[in-house]
Amino acid sequence: MISGTVPVIDLSKNTETIAANIHEAATGIGFFYVSEHGIPQQVIDEAFAASRLFFEMPENIKQAVAIGTDQRGWMGPGMSRMAGSMATDRKEVFFWGREVAANDPDLGKAMVAPNRWPDDVVPCLREGVNPYYRAVCNVGARVMEAVAVALGGAPDTFAPFYTRPLARGQLVHYPPCAPEDEAEGRFGVAPHTDFGVLTLLMQDDSGGLQVQQRDGQWIEAPPLPGTLVCNIGDLLQRWSNDRFVSTVHRVVNRNAQVRQSIPVFYDPNTDAVVDPRLFLRDGEDARHEPITPGEHIAGRNRQSFSQYTTRN
Repeated sequence: MISGTVPVIDLSKNTETIAANIHEAATGIGFFYVSEHGIPQQVIDEAFAASRLFFEMPENIKQAVAIGTDQRGWMGPGMSRMAGSMATDRKEVFFWGREVAANDPDLGKAMVAPNRWPDDVVPCLREGVNPYYRAVCNVGARVMEAVAVALGGAPDTFAPFYTRPLARGQLVHYPPCAPEDEAEGRFGVAPHTDFGVLTLLMQDDSGGLQVQQRDGQWIEAPPLPGTLVCNIGDLLQRWSNDRFVSTVHRVVNRNAQVRQSIPVFYDPNTDAVVDPRLFLRDGEDARHEPITPGEHIAGRNRQSFSQYTTRN
């Protein structure tokens, strides 16, 4: 454990131990690191290398895979503004998700679409990030087993909800923030909570991720070698009937160099039903109505990203 800050949870322990540690973190600060996650360093390095190469490409190359309302492809600078923030975020993002075949039963449903890969000019992007994506999804499944136990269920409680998960990855490129940016309320990403169930983040060694404690104070969640940062999203707070906390966080890149990170949002099937009655305790009433992840996340995206008003 890191005293007074964000705890580290060892995934090599048994499920009951992991669940107890997640319960403590998820009912407290809402963030935790996971160690012993089993992702080979080479897989991580290749994903970051592919990300760097893509963002170094001329804008016309990136524009060829520009994002639409399917939330796949490149989102340029100035297109992201978190709800309630004073300014747009200082970042570029490449979005992707699970590979979707033409006959996929979910194709056309909320947040399910083919990926937009720049294969003609950056073939290593697909090759570099998909092994990482699959590895992180495996970690997400392991964490969700422990989450289920932490909420009083069996380890496989979430399995039926994750047969075709709405897991999306982002390659995020943060230029340095100038002093005046913070004064004007402009951040790498402004204070927000994540929209979905569980976020698993790999960050480079730049730092800049900050988490807001219950007392309103901000603390750093610095990069720790060999770990992923995990946090509870809004959907898991709903699913847990507010027992778990979706915590406000932000990114401030005060370094002179670019900051890179790779979050994967490990969310259930688009039309799964997130219903807090799944984990209600005796005498407890549900605080939220059932909701589906696809429609919920699409609704939050419409509030945060400009392509929903500038593109068809």
